[in-house]
Amino acid sequence: MYENEIYSGDNKADNNGASPYFDYTARPTEELNRESGSTGKKKEKRKKEPGRKPGAFKKIMLSVSMGLCFGLFAGVGFYGVQLATGQLVRTNGSTDVITELPEGIVTYPVDGESEETATRYVTYVQDDVSDMVEEVMPAMVSIVSNYVTTGMNFWGQTYSQQATGSGSGIIVGETDDELLIVTNNHVVEDSTGLQVTFIDESTAEAVIKGTDADMDLAVIAVPITSLSEDTQNAITIAKLGDSDNLKLGEPVVAIGNALGYGQSVTNGIVSALNREMTTEDGSTGTYIQTNAAINHGNSGGALLNINGEVIGINAARIDGSSVEGMGYAIPISSASPIIAELMERQTRTEKIAEDEMGYLGIYMQAVTDEYASLFDMPKGVFVKEVTEGSAAEAAGILKGDIIVKFDGQRITSATDLQQTLQYYKAGENTIVTVKRSVNGEYQAMDLEITLGKRPANK
Repeated sequence: MYENEIYSGDNKADNNGASPYFDYTARPTEELNRESGSTGKKKEKRKKEPGRKPGAFKKIMLSVSMGLCFGLFAGVGFYGVQLATGQLVRTNGSTDVITELPEGIVTYPVDGESEETATRYVTYVQDDVSDMVEEVMPAMVSIVSNYVTTGMNFWGQTYSQQATGSGSGIIVGETDDELLIVTNNHVVEDSTGLQVTFIDESTAEAVIKGTDADMDLAVIAVPITSLSEDTQNAITIAKLGDSDNLKLGEPVVAIGNALGYGQSVTNGIVSALNREMTTEDGSTGTYIQTNAAINHGNSGGALLNINGEVIGINAARIDGSSVEGMGYAIPISSASPIIAELMERQTRTEKIAEDEMGYLGIYMQAVTDEYASLFDMPKGVFVKEVTEGSAAEAAGILKGDIIVKFDGQRITSATDLQQTLQYYKAGENTIVTVKRSVNGEYQAMDLEITLGKRPANK
């Protein structure tokens, strides 16, 4: 019996030039031993121990070392390029201005500077605005407005009930007697009472000092005597900025009493400038558009730049399931002159005795929404007749005019006008705004009037 089988052959020709062959034959063990000189004992072959091939560990360590070296050199190179181009971003501040550049960096004139004095400024912004918010928050307030709503029940009976609305405000000034706060007109319009909440959670009653319905602005006043010393020390006056120099993409922060839950902070960028839109009451204005979340209750709050300056007053938001990230603010550069004028107005908190109350001398009828829509008329008070020798006649008010404002305050009904006159004495001077039909179009006119005294039989 054969104990071994041998396979022999190669792919070379033999000495005789024969083609390669394979010899796969069985041969006796003794013959094999004789040819090999073996004693018949099998040679024991050393078995290789299982494990990694020799040198594998060294190869792994070499690869790791090369990777670390590559990362180190890449990081150093990136740092050097960023430093050389002035684009290195730090992470420990909100805003920095770099005024010194490494040697070899070419600078260019900016805003008329000469080549010798030209300096390149690099501004960068961080997501962390907590320091700025902490600084400006004492100038922000929450506003609760009380008003009366009317409706009709199931049986057709008219009823009225008390309701409340929420809004926001910004502290913009202080006198010896009052703390002055700007907000939106629609936040305080038709209110029967206003409560303001400050940074220290204290509250105080406020009164309307002046409004501008067209710009949707109002200034309300809080008596200094109603504020505790702690509150006076806790609050600050906001710093107004410049909205004329805003750029698309510039970061902004919105602060306000969103949904009436208290002050909250959102951030975003300037999405559009000089965006024209029409509000629910039909007035058209130009706004800053931002993607910072602005919800109900944010109205009257602040839109700030990264330096904590008020660059807009949050005013409107487009609602709808298909619209997101579109909030609007009144540009502060447009609002500032109006705010300044409203702050100068006399605060009227006490009603005048009936026999001393101012008098216009007109017969009037309200222009309701139905009439305004049907006859394409502005909403206000229609002058049916002007009394001869009255203050209205002296001021130039004509039959057919529509009174839309009294002393800057919007007038939409006869009740509005009567309630407003309760705070004005006979002999006072003020401005009445009317809209008069000229060649088929209504034009606004401001007429100065000296209020007369109510006749005894009126």
